[in-house]
Amino acid sequence: MRVRGGEVFVRRTPWTGPVVQAGDDAPRERALYVHGLGGASTNWTDLAALLAVRFDGWALDLPGFGRSHPPARRSYSVRGHVAAVLDVLGCVAAEPGPGEGRPVHLVGNSLGGLVSLLAAARRPDLVATLTLVSPAMPVYRVPEAFSRELLLLLLPGVPALADRRMARVTPEQQVRGMAQMCFGDPRRIPRQRLQQVLEEMRERTEQPWATAALTRSMRGLIRSYLRVGPAGAWRTAARLHLPSLVVWGDRDRLVSPALAPRLAAALPDSRLLLLEGVGHVAMMEAAEPTARAVLALAEDVAGGGGAPRPSKS
Repeated sequence: MRVRGGEVFVRRTPWTGPVVQAGDDAPRERALYVHGLGGASTNWTDLAALLAVRFDGWALDLPGFGRSHPPARRSYSVRGHVAAVLDVLGCVAAEPGPGEGRPVHLVGNSLGGLVSLLAAARRPDLVATLTLVSPAMPVYRVPEAFSRELLLLLLPGVPALADRRMARVTPEQQVRGMAQMCFGDPRRIPRQRLQQVLEEMRERTEQPWATAALTRSMRGLIRSYLRVGPAGAWRTAARLHLPSLVVWGDRDRLVSPALAPRLAAALPDSRLLLLEGVGHVAMMEAAEPTARAVLALAEDVAGGGGAPRPSKS
């Protein structure tokens, strides 16, 4: 799909309809999935398949990630990612067929969660519901799972040094590190999924822009944390009157689970799903309970449901 500054790769998961025989009145809506830092559209494979009973799904590779080429100006700011998501949202909403012209269910994880929150605030008319899976909300401190050297990315010239250091990390080392950092229990990862991620990492090593996309997006994320006042993410959340779902694993090592109830309380119309034993990528590690919560939110919104029902698992 065309976006400002180039094109992005978008993966499609077509609507299947309900498990039981679908009638003409079976709900058919649209959803857009936005991955986190270092991720790709394939992070949503399992969740999108489960949600296909109700949604036509689109999952994009953010500029510079997955199979998307870098933006024309090689800028990986949070604002740039927000602009790309807004462009894809507009394309998805305008796609001919059932659901054309209607708001889209927006689902984001980690960096993609923060980007989705800011995109929804910019264009709430394009968003039916907002689901945030461990979004990278500002905390003004470095998570324990990160090396404090990441703060050096803010200094001029350091991202280029980080690029060279990261280029020496093998795909196998990257996958092992990802599993340990992102999953509450790495043993839950299906062997097939691990193999797919490894193949993606090997493909990424052939892309000359891959490490720059990662380090500069991290730099853009850290810089966004320094943005205070009305443009800050927490104040933006407090002004966002959209039906929302906050999903968090209580073993998240990257973004503290303590932020989960705070964010659910900040969003005026939200519910919370806290998943026991799950890490940073609940859509991969706990796809079924996450899907049930997303579908319940969509069903309640379609039925004109009242106050949100906080849930805990």
